Amino acid sequence: MPSFSLEFRARDPMSDHTSSDLLATLVGQVVVLDLRSTYVCLGTLTGMDATFFELRDADLHDFRDSTATREIYVYDSVRLGIRRNRSRVLLRRDEVIAVTRFKDIASC
Repeated sequence: MPSFSLEFRARDPMSDHTSSDLLATLVGQVVVLDLRSTYVCLGTLTGMDATFFELRDADLHDFRDSTATREIYVYDSVRLGIRRNRSRVLLRRDEVIAVTRFKDIASC
């Protein structure tokens, strides 16, 4: 009787997007990364792999430390400039829910 072997591998959904043309156009630009948690990160996107986004000259902001809403904080950063508190930060891609070019933030 022949033996059969079935192998199941978990598919990594992010590996399909590592070299996304859409994301690749953002490398070198200032971006806003909205995270699932109470954080937002603004900075220059310098690279990415299947697991992380890399930002330089970044502002990693926790809204638990602020009375501002996410929208107001980002809008104020567009008006007043990014409050840099990290020279380099790696953010897990699976925590990011939105990537926006800084210059695409709508002004009120």
